[in-house]
This record gives sequence, structure tokens and C-alpha cells, in this order.
Amino acid sequence: MDDLLLALAVPAVVLASGVYAVCDCRRMRRNPPPPHTQRAARAAARDVMRRAEAVVDGAYDTLGGLYTDPAAPHPAQDAPVVTGRRAASRDRGPSRPAPVRKA
Repeated sequence: MDDLLLALAVPAVVLASGVYAVCDCRRMRRNPPPPHTQRAARAAARDVMRRAEAVVDGAYDTLGGLYTDPAAPHPAQDAPVVTGRRAASRDRGPSRPAPVRKA
């Protein structure tokens, strides 16, 4: 019985929220808010956007190094240090190229 109630609760919540949204939309069309309220809402939205941009900019300044652009040229790194051991190769000259394989 509990599973049945749970299965029916989800569509009931979705239906109720849809009915609420339709009624709220109709109410807003019939009784629009006064202009100064709309201006205040726009100003508040701009203020929220400015604050959100500040938070994102601060986070990028702090963590920007973790997210490097893969298309950006990478800085040249120092060549690895190679120690000259005796058994490493026969001579110090360049190695000969590998033979060409036939496909």
C-alpha cells in the first residue's frame, strides 16, 4: 500500500503545481503589479546579477589556474636532464632511424 501511495503522490504533486502555476499566471494577467514594483524588481535583478558576477569572478581568480585552456599554447618546458651512463648507448651521436615497415 505504501508503494501505491508513493507512486500516486508524484503525479498528484505535478498536477497540483501545474494548477497553481496556471492560476498564478491568470491572476498576474488580471492584476498586474504597479510600475514602481516592476522597476524595483528589475533593479533587484540587476543587483543580484552584479553580486553573482562578483562571486564568479572571485572564484575564477582563486581557482582559474586549475582550468587551463587546452587550445592555448603551453609554455616551453626545460628539457629533461639526461645522465651520460656508459651502458646507455654505443656512442654519443644521434641514433639511426628505425627501418621502414611495409603495410
